[in-house]
Amino acid sequence: MSPKSSFFRNLVASLLLPPRFFAAWAVVITLLIVAHFWPVLVAPAQILAVALALFTLLDLGLLYTLGRGEGVFARRVLGRRLSNGDDNDVQVVIENRYPFAARLDVVDDVPVQFQRRDLLFPLQLSGGTSTTLHYQLRPTRRGEYVFGQTNVLARSPLGLVQRRYRFGEADVTTAVYPSFLQMRRYELLALSNRLTEVGVKRIRRVGQSMEFDHIRPYALGDDPRTINWKATARRPSQAGDQLLVNHHEDERAQQVYCVIDKGRVMRMPFEELALLDYAINASLVLSNIALIKHDRAGLITFAHEPGDVVPADRRRGQLPRLLEVLYRQQTRFLESDFERLAALVQRQVKQRSLLVLFTNFESLHGLQRQLPYLRRLASRHLLLVIFFENTELRGVIETPATSTEELYHQTVAEKFVQDKRRMVLELQRYGIHALLTAPQNLTANTINRYLEFKSRGMI
Repeated sequence: MSPKSSFFRNLVASLLLPPRFFAAWAVVITLLIVAHFWPVLVAPAQILAVALALFTLLDLGLLYTLGRGEGVFARRVLGRRLSNGDDNDVQVVIENRYPFAARLDVVDDVPVQFQRRDLLFPLQLSGGTSTTLHYQLRPTRRGEYVFGQTNVLARSPLGLVQRRYRFGEADVTTAVYPSFLQMRRYELLALSNRLTEVGVKRIRRVGQSMEFDHIRPYALGDDPRTINWKATARRPSQAGDQLLVNHHEDERAQQVYCVIDKGRVMRMPFEELALLDYAINASLVLSNIALIKHDRAGLITFAHEPGDVVPADRRRGQLPRLLEVLYRQQTRFLESDFERLAALVQRQVKQRSLLVLFTNFESLHGLQRQLPYLRRLASRHLLLVIFFENTELRGVIETPATSTEELYHQTVAEKFVQDKRRMVLELQRYGIHALLTAPQNLTANTINRYLEFKSRGMI
């Protein structure tokens, strides 16, 4: 090995020494210099300069030599997945391992998609204690998000020097999935019979969607119309005179398909979330509610060509399967082909089912061009067409016009709103169920319609 290469290796090795090594030597060298030149340090400014240097070296010693290992420890607590369109809680656990109270500035490196510049948390933490910071992130697009490291800037009570710590890996990938938080909220409310809290109406059963289950003894409060007189008459005399009634349960195993349009009309954003994502989130919740109601949930996606098809089922792994397929969906830039959709449904869905079609029509003429294919779907299935109301137009209409231009804008806005209402009437004229809803009310309104169809025995 050449002397030159040996010199560079020794230089690199010296640079890799821990900071506390340099701090200790800096203290020693400064003390030697002060001792050597002390007779000439008589001016007040020189005394102050020496004092400042000494306090700075003392501060370096406090930050780099005290504490158990690292003086500060931090850890980000984050789930494996983030829920799209929801406020996701993120925690940062901070531990002060110094023997003194430290002033800390915590900066968490979040993905660039959030464009957050306010995640700086200043705090003061006593020695040997810990705390947890909380903040929330609301993603508006599905996909992979990359988190950076958690940075902590530490200062001692002297406050002359600041030490930087970095924790965690530099690139941590977290996936943003369809709104599973909304799905869990609706699931808990459904299981506790409290769906009215999120706008789901209590619907009285008016149809005959009940099926016979078994015969049981009469109990106080049973409907007298359910008494089975023949079974009661055949009952042995030693069994007493107790009446027998027919017990019915909700009709089960009906097929519910969420049909999602991925064409260009679903790229329109509302509160930073595309209409496609509203449809995906509502489909996930509706599928889960259908499974709770013992129905079979399925999924069909389409654009200018057929997309994914998940056959309706109610097995245990059906919901995770639907979640993974919904996670991969992306909008297209072309117009959707409803003719191919009708052919796809005819091939794949043999049993009469509830088809919940999430789409959006830009004009009445656009709807009329697709009517033959919608009527074909409605002839074999129970079809519910859901499209979206432009809530921003409502603000334009309700604002008083102060100029000719604003009056023109109001007229155009009123025409668009009127066209949407005419679309509902046009669909109903051909026996097709329609739902015009604001994006923020989509999930509750969709569940309302599903429960209404169930109560009327239409599925």
